[in-house]
Amino acid sequence: MSERFRTYLSYALVCTIWGSTWLVIKVGLETLTPFFAAGCRFILASAVLFVLVRLRNVPIPLGRSDVLFYLLVSLTSFSIPYGLVYWGEEHVSSGLTSILFTIYPFTVAFFSFLLIPATSVGPGKVAGIILGFVGIVVIFSNDVHLADPEGMWGMGAILCSAVLQGFSVVAVKKYGHSLHPFALTSVPMLLGGAMLLLFSVASENLSLNSFPPVALLSVLYLAIFGSIVTFVSYFWLLKRVEPVILSLTSFITPIIAVILGIVFLGEEFSMRTFTGAAFVLGGLGIANYADFKGAFGARR
Repeated sequence: MSERFRTYLSYALVCTIWGSTWLVIKVGLETLTPFFAAGCRFILASAVLFVLVRLRNVPIPLGRSDVLFYLLVSLTSFSIPYGLVYWGEEHVSSGLTSILFTIYPFTVAFFSFLLIPATSVGPGKVAGIILGFVGIVVIFSNDVHLADPEGMWGMGAILCSAVLQGFSVVAVKKYGHSLHPFALTSVPMLLGGAMLLLFSVASENLSLNSFPPVALLSVLYLAIFGSIVTFVSYFWLLKRVEPVILSLTSFITPIIAVILGIVFLGEEFSMRTFTGAAFVLGGLGIANYADFKGAFGARR
């Protein structure tokens, strides 16, 4: 399998799986408290990852600078951002969440400009990001309702999560290039899961948690597919693709979510959805046009 094909496949895999996770998180939150659910997800995922690390003899550097970097990734990719996302989804609709999180490419472009001067964030990428953002707003315009005070806090939580993850992906691109994707994922994920569970014990009523089969399946799916497969693939892609281009997955995942709703839930495919999707795809094309071959075709 050529590296170009693996790059395309990994990008599609990340988009498809993450497109399903908003719904699966919502399902889990019906019977699990947010920080407890997120912590269980990452503890389980990290346990499986460490088994894979051992089986594949993947080196995990544990020098002082490496540990500090793992802690940074944990705080900005897993513990704080996902704590905010899980808590925010208790107060914000999935449609509004999808729109709010699409500030992610803007934050990645901003931090790329600050931290990686060699990264090109030209007019084409900016125009493509804006067009994609407009498309998401069009798709979910009917699902947006001005929130109550708690909902406003939920909206703020989703926005803060997007900013933190935008910083994290650029930091990993700049400082984590020498680390194996398994190392970049396993240690930060373990730290993040532990912090979320500690915060859950300190702030949540754990007696509210119940474990029907659907909740267990939610945690299992999010751990194996929504965490291990996606983050390992994402960090692998980050070594080969510009952060701004990779961040555009946040425009594709809501469309995947809509498609899944149409296929499995019988939801209506409206002209609004079609128009919004056209905007998103047009934005992706514009953003990728100038360096499409360089981003996906080059062997690095």
